[in-house]
Amino acid sequence: MPELRKDPVIGRWVIISTERGKRPSDLVVETPKSRGGFCPLCPGNEDKTPPEVFSFRAGDTQPDKPGWTLRVVPNKFPALVSEGDLNKRGDGIYDTMNGLGAHEVIIETPDHHATASTLTVPAFKNILLAYRQRMIELKKDRRLRYIAIFKNYGDVAGASLEHPHSQLIALPVVPKRPLEEMAGAQTYFNYRERCIYCDIIRQELLSTVRVVAENGDFLAIEPFAPRFPFETWILPQEHLSSFEHTPLEKFSALAELFSTVLKKINNALSFPPFNYMLHTAPLDKSENAYDHWHFEIIPRLTKVAGFEWGSGFYINPTPPEDAAHYLREA
Repeated sequence: MPELRKDPVIGRWVIISTERGKRPSDLVVETPKSRGGFCPLCPGNEDKTPPEVFSFRAGDTQPDKPGWTLRVVPNKFPALVSEGDLNKRGDGIYDTMNGLGAHEVIIETPDHHATASTLTVPAFKNILLAYRQRMIELKKDRRLRYIAIFKNYGDVAGASLEHPHSQLIALPVVPKRPLEEMAGAQTYFNYRERCIYCDIIRQELLSTVRVVAENGDFLAIEPFAPRFPFETWILPQEHLSSFEHTPLEKFSALAELFSTVLKKINNALSFPPFNYMLHTAPLDKSENAYDHWHFEIIPRLTKVAGFEWGSGFYINPTPPEDAAHYLREA
């Protein structure tokens, strides 16, 4: 019989098809296709992007020239812009403000044909360090309240360029999803005086049935009430509310686990399109006892349709316990 499960953080219910769990081979995977043609993110085309704001490069090379291993540049077609004032205003019951913020592209490697799972662990570590550095820098702008970091891989997942890259959008408001997570986590903390994510980590390590991988510093799990098949979370085992406060010495372990998980997903699901997103505390609440940063990886294996949009329920055809088993074995 199908099972309804409640997300312990935000209280969202999902439907899990426990009786008819789909194996990886049963899921329809739309493999990302090569586009070909000119790539503005490849080495030698640095003049086709806005000037870089951060990079890892050989010491004798100049900014916006070849010789880099990672570049961060403003998005050429930004969702938000950094110049101007917020100018908050209202029109009756409707609120509006100027589209102020930042939108940056993290060009993850010079290798156009690399994927997140084929990069070396040191290269993947540099991506994570670039996220941290840009968050620290953008945090100095007091107009900004939240920084969203995400990766789209494959057409189905929303990638507009094939070259390996991820994105950062800094916002003057806190988005709805982080607000919901914070509210749920704070309610739990007020009742139990403990972080709900820390309790999730303890329970998952004790049962192990939804654990994908762990290395002492970080844990990868299939959450108890996932919206999507093979939805995977990566969390620090130490309580850390903000990603940018993660100690530098922890990044090798994070990169190793993150890379391992992506390899497992690709081995189990034949390189599916996916999104990953960083969930972290708002900039003005960066140290608190109830929030706990984590990455969520969503392979794009099912479609969201009328029932999901209309009800807020999600139907997941693969129980997380089965997904964790498949990924451990991958």
